[in-house]
Order: sequence, then structure tokens, then C-alpha cells
Amino acid sequence: MQTPIRHLLATLTIALCCCPDATAQTDVQPFRHGVTDEGVCYFLPKTRIKVVLTAQKSYIVPGEFASYAERYLRRNDAPRSESTEWTLQAIEMHPYGVPDSTRAYAIRLNPKTSAPLVSLTDDGLLLGINAAVAPEPPFVVPQGTAAPQPTDGRQYLTRDILAASSTAKMAQLTAEEIYDLKESRNALIRGEADNTPKDGVQLGLMLDNLDRQVAALEALFVGQTLSNTEVLTLDYEPPATIDPQGQRTMLCRFSRRLGLVDKDDLSGEPVWLTITPLDNLPEPAPSADEGKQGRHALLAKGKRAQQEQGVYVAQPLRARLTIATAKQTFCTIDTPVCQLGTTELLSAVLFNKHFDTVVTLYQHTGSVRQLSRLTEAAK
Repeated sequence: MQTPIRHLLATLTIALCCCPDATAQTDVQPFRHGVTDEGVCYFLPKTRIKVVLTAQKSYIVPGEFASYAERYLRRNDAPRSESTEWTLQAIEMHPYGVPDSTRAYAIRLNPKTSAPLVSLTDDGLLLGINAAVAPEPPFVVPQGTAAPQPTDGRQYLTRDILAASSTAKMAQLTAEEIYDLKESRNALIRGEADNTPKDGVQLGLMLDNLDRQVAALEALFVGQTLSNTEVLTLDYEPPATIDPQGQRTMLCRFSRRLGLVDKDDLSGEPVWLTITPLDNLPEPAPSADEGKQGRHALLAKGKRAQQEQGVYVAQPLRARLTIATAKQTFCTIDTPVCQLGTTELLSAVLFNKHFDTVVTLYQHTGSVRQLSRLTEAAK
């Protein structure tokens, strides 16, 4: 179980034990393993998409008397061999956030700032400052459904059928039994049978039983189709840069014989994912030769470093994602995408000497959900 306040209590204890004459300054810097001093390390998220495909898998089982279906039942559609057929029924997309290793930051411990008093998820995503925030429950992939048990038509074969000397004779007698059962059913419906019940419920039970016997015996000729539902999942991570007009990526291929297959397996039909930005894309970050790499770079020295102190949060960009095949569009969602947006700064003024500043973030986007002050009751 995740513990959203595990860092809140720990860092509060450490902060109160620090030197009381430390500089009252919120110090947040990009985290570098083995280099960054002690502090609370947190990550901003990047967006991933959980793609959930619901498919029907049908097993086609031929009947024991399949070779005689056309002769005795006038059915020319009876399968002669086993096969499997897949049908793609639905696709859903569920965005979620995972830690972005390129946006790891460390808040140095300081007793005169409330910035280190944070709530984190177990994997280090920042949830809140000066607030105990519970992480959101993870998305639960739905379960598929099992295929029904096949019908055993042999349990309805009479003694004469089972005693037949050949398969052809068994098929002939079984077909005759099917026609006899159908005639009995028609006689019950017309009220012409000697044992026609007067009670409607009992009549319904007799008709259902006759239908069940006919279906089981016909399955010995025309076979059975047993279907179950399977839920397949893929994880897609949108790129950090896309064409402003949108771009299309092959997500996977889907085969009617094999189901979900690799992208390079030409037996499957391509499933395409198109991503189109809904907001204006940010300007490209300056090159490293110009002394910085956007807000993701190390803080500059001198006065500029003093001006850029604070807590880093994400400002995602909204995009439209569509999944479709050549014949059908399955789903479309509009969602924030972290890696297409920018990293912004909450000024250190909000936290230096102000322990009543409360910040909560959206777990899966890293953007600010609420910025407020503690009420007197909460204090």
C-alpha cells in the first residue's frame, strides 16, 4: 500500500533538527546521482497511455458427422477442420504518469522553508507541499470472459444409433432422430401431440428440452463455435516532439487468425495511433552553447540562480489521440501530455518563511491542482 505522507513526516523531523541560523532560502536543483547534497528528491511525470484492446476469440470445432452434413441436413457450411478466429471489438486509452528521469529535482532541507515538507508516491512523483495527499488508485485492467463448455451431442444418441455398424449409418440415424424431434416440437406447438400439457410453463420446459436436444445433435454435423473475450494491453509513450500538424504511428497489428501480432508481422492489419497537439507547441529550447538547456538544465550561477529558486512543476500540453484501422475508428481522447509541455517554477517566495502555503499537484500530469494557504483550523 502506498504511503503518501512517508516523506512528509521524515523531512519535517530532519528540517526541525537543522541549524536554526541556516539561510532562509528554498533551494531546488536538478538531481544528479552522487553529486546532489542531501534533500528530498522528486520526479515530474511523463505521460504514458495504457491501451486496452478487447477481442473476441472464437474456436470453431467440426462435428463428428461433418462429412455427411450436406447429404442428410442439406447444410454445405459445416467446417471440416478446427480453426480460430479473432475479432477486435473495442479499444480504450487510459493516460497515466510515470517518473521522468530527465526531470528529477532535489529540495535541500532547510528549517526556514516549507518546501521540503512534501507528499510523494512510492516511485517519487510529487503530490503536494505542506499537505498529505493520497495517491490515486492505479487503473485496473478488466477481465475477459471464458468460453462456454462444448455441447456433447453423443449423450442424446439412441441405442440403435450407437449400435450402427458404420459412421455413415450413425449419421443417417442421427439425422432421422433430428427430424423426429422437430416433428414432435411442431406437434406440441399445434396442440396435436397426445401428451400436450395444458400448463404453459410445463409446455415451455418441454419445448426448451427439445430445442436443446436438436441443437446438440445438429452440432454433430455442423460443429460448434465457442467464443471467449480476451483483454490485451499495450503501453504507448508519446514522443517529446511531434509535428504541429500531428503524426501517425503504427501501434500494433491485429490478425483474424492470430490476434495481436508484432508490427513487422504482415499477417495482421495495422492499428494506427494518431497524436495531434491541441495547444501551441512550446518554442524549442536554446542550445547548450548558449549557456543553458531550457528549464531542464542546471541552474545558472550568480544573480540568475537567485532569481530562479523555487519548486519545479509541469505544465503539460493537451493533445488528441485517435486509434483506428483502415476500416474503423475505435476511440479518440483529449488528454494532457507532459513531455510535450514545459517545466515551470513556483517562486521560492511562496515557501520561504511561509509554512502555511499549500500546493497540491495532479499525480499523472505534475501540474498544479491547488495553491492555497492553510486555514486557522488546519494550523
